[in-house]
Amino acid sequence: MATSLGANTYNRQNWEDADFPILCQTCLGENPYIRMICARPFTVFRWCPGTRMRFKKTEACQTCSKIKNVCQTCLLDLEYGLPIQVRDTGLSIKDDVPKSDVNKEYYTQNMEREIGNSDGTRPVGLLGKAPSSSDMLLKLARTTPYYKRNRPHICSFWVKGECKRGEECPYRHEKPTDPDDPLADQNIKDRYYGINDPVADKLLKRASTMPRLDTPEDKSITTLYVGGLGDSITDSELRNHFYQFGEIRTTTIVQRQQCAFIQFATRQAAELAAEKSFNKLIINGRRLNVKWALPPPPVDEDTPTNYFNLGPNSAPPVMNISLPPPPGVAMPPPPGFGPPMFHSMDPMGMPPPMGMRPPGHVHYPSQDPQRMGAHASRHGGS
Repeated sequence: MATSLGANTYNRQNWEDADFPILCQTCLGENPYIRMICARPFTVFRWCPGTRMRFKKTEACQTCSKIKNVCQTCLLDLEYGLPIQVRDTGLSIKDDVPKSDVNKEYYTQNMEREIGNSDGTRPVGLLGKAPSSSDMLLKLARTTPYYKRNRPHICSFWVKGECKRGEECPYRHEKPTDPDDPLADQNIKDRYYGINDPVADKLLKRASTMPRLDTPEDKSITTLYVGGLGDSITDSELRNHFYQFGEIRTTTIVQRQQCAFIQFATRQAAELAAEKSFNKLIINGRRLNVKWALPPPPVDEDTPTNYFNLGPNSAPPVMNISLPPPPGVAMPPPPGFGPPMFHSMDPMGMPPPMGMRPPGHVHYPSQDPQRMGAHASRHGGS
């Protein structure tokens, strides 16, 4: 039997008394007017986030939301807008919430006591003890609300060709996605516990393909390469940024290549600067490329230089370059342009064999004087 807040005070000590849900900006939507309906032992809020959007409601109580620091509706992290599985992986934490009713109730009571003793500005539990930020989470985090998530569901009658509402239908008339797509099978309970979340798997795969900066093994390397400076970034601006990581030994700017080399006094300072600046350094509105300045590979003097990128079994290229003759000596004509080297000894005018013909000379059968009809055509023409 359903019980309202005002009808009975039986077992009210375990009920929460809230006036507004814990929501992210996306789920709240652009519409500031919400409608609240109480239907469960915890206060359930229901509202329309905007025009042509579906009604949304809270899915978890505020205590569970504060424990995980997530939105009560979409169960995504309030700080990064990412699934719990992605956030815990980025922060290297594993918060195992009990799943049985008895253990979960005991765990919730302990967390409520910890929440009551805190100031409410930071998460509690393992999440409150985790590092403040993560490079992976900063790269994957959403910076603006994603209101498309609030769109209505697809009309199943329209998919079957039976919807007769037309434009008045509150659902979307679009072709559904592939049923074999992992994103089509999402479980909100698995999202809260951070397991088997297809959205999290997709984001973690994207994070694994992101470029990263590997630290060189040579500990004597303490120089960073900074590219894409342009003409406006000065030496003092580079020093103002990199000096926070440690003592700088030298700063060299190459204006022609629009790059700079920052050499630190210690390897620890160089590693910290590379970690904090890689894919994140922006000066005067320009995103700069930060890498390790690695020395060129050593060249073995015994190994000949392969300028032509030939294979090990390839023959070296042969270049036939002739030198000019000394003064007073005539240069021989090119092949095929000089006098014939062989003379035909046949009195009948037969052409020499192919192997005895001079280079460059081509014999055409139509020029053979012994061909049939040659004399007749010559006499007939005269």
